Amino acid sequence: MESSTTATELWDRVVGSQPHPPLWLVLATGVIALAAVTPYRVWRLTRNAITIAHEGGHALVALLSGRRLDGIRLHSDTSGLTVSRGRPTGLGMVLTAAAGYPAASLLGLAGAALLSAGHITALLWGATALLAAMLVMIRNAYGALTVVLAGAAFFLVSWLAGPQTQAAFAYGVVWFLLLGGVRPAFELQRKRRHGGAPDSDADQLARLTNVPPVVWLGLFHLVALCSLAGGGRWLLGR
Repeated sequence: MESSTTATELWDRVVGSQPHPPLWLVLATGVIALAAVTPYRVWRLTRNAITIAHEGGHALVALLSGRRLDGIRLHSDTSGLTVSRGRPTGLGMVLTAAAGYPAASLLGLAGAALLSAGHITALLWGATALLAAMLVMIRNAYGALTVVLAGAAFFLVSWLAGPQTQAAFAYGVVWFLLLGGVRPAFELQRKRRHGGAPDSDADQLARLTNVPPVVWLGLFHLVALCSLAGGGRWLLGR
């Protein structure tokens, strides 16, 4: 009976809602997230989290579109690679290639929706579960280390921290995904302007669809900026 009650309490804790934090905390976490995205030296480190979301987006859509996922690699220069098998052309391949750049922003938007409904603990546990699932497909040591550290952070905060610390962490992560999701497309645009990144997602999509890379870049920008606008409104309760 005791274990059953404990399991029930744990389930209620995960799916239940928590009080919204004060506005000053929401704004403070947004400022901290912006500081983690804007300076280049800081961004070189924090961008690893965006790469996890980017490659996770490729992997998830590959599986959903019926492709076979061979593995994911995350590198210390914040690049990554997701390898899947299946038809080299077609809708599944197009969706898989298109999923990387919008992934962080869409995750941030989904997180903002959860937080606006008061599901702080559900967000933390959901992120832990996604990272645990991703870890199974990691194929290099650096990638495994980064995913384990990220998952451990979410789990420890959700299990050990108090309500206000959980809220601060969750809001900070979501702000970071929304703000950090904007920068990679601009970086890719700058690289392509100088002749770099010839095999970028946008260029691969252009070869798959005969739609110019600039159109795909525009789509990446649109998703990121719209997610930031919509997610920001939800986080601020407007």
